Amino acid sequence: MTTSIRGNNDTIVRSGSRGEETKPSFKTSELVVYVLAVLGVLIASAVTGDAGTNNGSDIFAADKAWWFITLLTFGYMVSRGLAKAGSRSSDTDRRTDAHTH
Repeated sequence: MTTSIRGNNDTIVRSGSRGEETKPSFKTSELVVYVLAVLGVLIASAVTGDAGTNNGSDIFAADKAWWFITLLTFGYMVSRGLAKAGSRSSDTDRRTDAHTH
């Protein structure tokens, strides 16, 4: 497919097919792994409880579980950002084109 845009005596020609920027997040294995990891942390925190100590303290408390979930979320966001950083944009706005003259 070839697209030609005319305006102000300038012609910009783009050839090739236009694909999406990246896969939507719900179609990636990253999201599946992230959700399973978060569920694993929550289940481990709930199941572990105070079974491993003699003094009744919680060895995998909620604050520690949420800290791990925060780290997982940060890692997921970084991985999605890296996935989008290497892809091309399908922006059709003439004002954002680098080659206008």
